[in-house]
Amino acid sequence: MPADLAVIGLGPLGLPLAQAAVTAGIPTLGYRTGPEDGSLSPAERRRMLSGGFRPATNPAELGRVRTAVICAPTPRDADGGLDLGQVEAAARTLAGHLRPHTTVILESPVCPGTTEGFLRPLLEETSGLRAGRDFHLAYSPSRVDPGNRDFTPANTPKVIGGLTPACTESAATFYGRLTDKVVRARGLREAETVQLLETNFRHVNMALVNEMAVLCHDLGVDLWDVIRCAETKPFGFQAFRPGPGVGGHSVPLDRTGRPGSPLRMVELAQQVNNRMPRYVVQRAAALLNEHGKSARGARVLLLGVTYKADLADQQDTPAHEIAIRLMELGAAVSYHDPHVPSWSVLDRPVPRADSLYEAAADADLTILLQQHRTYDLQGLSVKAQLLLDTRGATPTGAAHRL
Repeated sequence: MPADLAVIGLGPLGLPLAQAAVTAGIPTLGYRTGPEDGSLSPAERRRMLSGGFRPATNPAELGRVRTAVICAPTPRDADGGLDLGQVEAAARTLAGHLRPHTTVILESPVCPGTTEGFLRPLLEETSGLRAGRDFHLAYSPSRVDPGNRDFTPANTPKVIGGLTPACTESAATFYGRLTDKVVRARGLREAETVQLLETNFRHVNMALVNEMAVLCHDLGVDLWDVIRCAETKPFGFQAFRPGPGVGGHSVPLDRTGRPGSPLRMVELAQQVNNRMPRYVVQRAAALLNEHGKSARGARVLLLGVTYKADLADQQDTPAHEIAIRLMELGAAVSYHDPHVPSWSVLDRPVPRADSLYEAAADADLTILLQQHRTYDLQGLSVKAQLLLDTRGATPTGAAHRL
């Protein structure tokens, strides 16, 4: 069966898109861009294959689709910007087989101007085709929220911005097969900047509430009660909750790609969020000290070492730095996570607790880092000798909250 769609990059952005396309009945090719690409469970793989998904290893197959979406990752480079190396490799691979009338869409997080100034020349030089004349070129910010059961690609509006109005309409026609609502941006740069705003909005507000957590602890104020009351305001407020740090694949951008134009608030937000693992360890050491124990030699159990609840993904999880800092203080660190069968820090395996309650009862301090659904927090708060809850998930008074 010929495919209508090629998803290039099957990581945290591309794999959900491919799954949504198959669900919508679109024959789909999946082309991996590197070892970072995600994986499917055997059951998920069977469902996708039976629904019209086909893994592709021959790049020539990319030239037989009507729509190609580039979802390659753009991690931070050594200077703090975005590394476009995998986007470039994906573009060159696609360009070598690009045919007229194909719609090419970029979903990777990029700085404004990247689609036209970086991707377009790569596609045109290799293919010999002109964007806007021979093929359509558009950008659509990814709105994937892993593990979210309420908002899926089908009911999440999709923003589209094209090089030309015809490019926008071609991309909108494709996404209209996946989602209930398509939102047309004025152009490529506007669509790219939507990604910038949405990502930075999350990180800035998380930094604000993380700072409030530190302040409220110093003042002896229950931040969680403050948030509970504040979120009753029907306008002008959106509740965010503190945590041990910020992880995941959504990289905040404190620059627009133009020299000398940093977003100062985003830069500061990154500094605040990056300090949270250190703060958690400080609180842990202080709690141990208050109960007559030293961090050196203390048995510390970390609960939930993924970056998000109910997922196995450990991308930039703050648990990693927290474990390192605890080990530097001389603590004996172990962990429990139903989604992570083995875990290493500094190339050393961290002992995994088989029995949660027994491990919590044996540990001098248990730190809840991720609130997985399988955790019985009421029971845990009873069993643990000392519990530090960084998510505000335990019953009031049952644990020391961040």
